[in-house]
Amino acid sequence: MGPGRIERYVLGRTLAGVGAALAVIASVILLVQFVDLSRTVGVRADVGAEDILGLTLLKSPSVIQVLLPFAFLFGGIGAFVGLNRQSELVAMRAAGVSAWRFILPAAVAAFVLGLLAIGALNPLAAAMSARFEIERASMMENYLGDTPKDIWLRQGDERTQMVIHAKSRDTVAGEVRLRGVSLFIYQKSNRGPPAFKRRLEATEAVLRPGFWELKDVREASAGESTVRSDSLSLRSTLDEEAAMERFASPEAIAFWKLPAAIKATEQAGFSASGYRLRFQQLLATPLLFAAMSILAAAFSLRLARLGGLAGLAGAGVALGFVVFFFNQFSGALGRADIIPLFAAAWAPAVVALLSGLTLLCYTEDG
Repeated sequence: MGPGRIERYVLGRTLAGVGAALAVIASVILLVQFVDLSRTVGVRADVGAEDILGLTLLKSPSVIQVLLPFAFLFGGIGAFVGLNRQSELVAMRAAGVSAWRFILPAAVAAFVLGLLAIGALNPLAAAMSARFEIERASMMENYLGDTPKDIWLRQGDERTQMVIHAKSRDTVAGEVRLRGVSLFIYQKSNRGPPAFKRRLEATEAVLRPGFWELKDVREASAGESTVRSDSLSLRSTLDEEAAMERFASPEAIAFWKLPAAIKATEQAGFSASGYRLRFQQLLATPLLFAAMSILAAAFSLRLARLGGLAGLAGAGVALGFVVFFFNQFSGALGRADIIPLFAAAWAPAVVALLSGLTLLCYTEDG
């Protein structure tokens, strides 16, 4: 049996509150990002306000995604406090309607929206974030104020491992071009650690489909003299997208691509703990959204005539910030291998859910 009229009414008010909170959060993020990009990009590159606005629209979804739990918390608190102040919750409960009856649909809706967030919003935000990096690099290509950072890549298969070091990189139209490149090639063996095989130095390396194209190459093998060549092709297990993902943080990789990124990273000999943590955090997102919805209701059900409703709602907001910082802190512990990745990702959502259920049981059942 589907939800009744009361459940649909409360659910509609809750979703409207979440939408309003999301609009406010998005507006603040857009404004802050526009000001920040105007300061960091606008004063260093010859770009107009429309270019800065374009960069803002590309970067903001990834930031909004991080703050989405607050939309469910603030929106839920606003909706339930409004129902409480208008005595609608009093009338519902006087008619014998349990709080569980109209809170559960809101929590289920938050869980479903969490699934949509990781399945649809996350890939979109990741794609826009990658586009943001390309556009920003294009605008800043003539600015010399930033010191280039060294680039490290690793690729490998069942037989060989290759470590790639470059002084700088250019990414234009998705093409990966490295400058000042050193390549260290190792031979794998089942009987011991990989053995060094040869080293190549090149002024430039361009990633083509299936191979690296090296220019002005010097090659040195163990115990042999250096060999020079104008160009050289070297087999690559990376494609442009995979190489870009190696440059990117785990947060910039779409949810559906994280398993492949984990596999490729571990195959290349790197630790994939950052990608594994991000994958588990995304899996926990629907539960975190549902927990925030339950927390919002639990801190807003106190009868208005008893007083203290505003203070209780404020405590709910404060607890939401505690959950957010606990999420960041547990993620840092997980990345440092202090606690298991599974616990680091799921603990904040579970703690928030248990806190909301405990307070709700106390408020509803005494």
